[in-house]
Amino acid sequence: MDNQRPIIIIKKKVAHGGHHGGAWKVAYADFVTAMMALFIVLWLLNTNKPVREAIAGYFKDPAGTGGKKGTLLDGSGETVVAAKDDMGKLKEELLKSLQGMPDFGKLKNQIEMTITPEGLRIELLETASGTFFDSGNSKPNAQGKELLVLLAQQLGKLPNKISIEGHTDSKPYAGTGDYGNWELSADRANAARRLMQQKGLGAAQVTQVRGYADQRLRKPEAPLDPSNRRISVIVQYLEKPAEAAGEKPPASAPVESAPDKASPEKPAAAPLPQAPQKPPPGRTKP
Repeated sequence: MDNQRPIIIIKKKVAHGGHHGGAWKVAYADFVTAMMALFIVLWLLNTNKPVREAIAGYFKDPAGTGGKKGTLLDGSGETVVAAKDDMGKLKEELLKSLQGMPDFGKLKNQIEMTITPEGLRIELLETASGTFFDSGNSKPNAQGKELLVLLAQQLGKLPNKISIEGHTDSKPYAGTGDYGNWELSADRANAARRLMQQKGLGAAQVTQVRGYADQRLRKPEAPLDPSNRRISVIVQYLEKPAEAAGEKPPASAPVESAPDKASPEKPAAAPLPQAPQKPPPGRTKP
């Protein structure tokens, strides 16, 4: 019994899945990528139209030089381009900026903003007690300067073109004979243009300066009403060119020149004489 060999137990360790131990990492990475793409799509569906257009424009033009979209307020992160669909938003942003003025409570009834076919019209209306220009003077007073400077700082951040108009009431100008309401309205509009370009508007942003005197009264039934005296700043629509929007410009129809009635009609040219044809072979002339 003592000569029996000891029993030796050998345990073998079998490693399962050694050849595919990292496959789950690839599957997990694919799952995380799919979930991230799903969340991005859900976020895009919940954003507003300007953000979607900006993202689509990035993939079309990653350099960002095609759209040239900016922001209205520093650090706001909102893309605001004053096109036809964005004039309402621009109006709200301008009203918020104007509310920061110290005397906005007194001037709020003298500032009127309306969206017109030409663009956003900002009118600075005068009253019997509140004016932006002293009587008979073409230069803006302290209140007029403060308001025009604030508008220039906000509108100068936009790519839109600007038009400035000057209007007076129907009261005759009490001055020299060679200076009247026409000159006064044009000079006030030009003074507003000069100040706004010094304080924020681009050098080429103003396209028109108009003086209408009393030809476009705000209240035609009351031609002497103080609100007829006003400065109008128009933010024109930013139209997209047809080629940039993916549309081909319409082909121009050929223009037919009308005959000149003064010049006599030329007779039709006589037909050229044709050479006699040779008879076919085998036949004689008649």
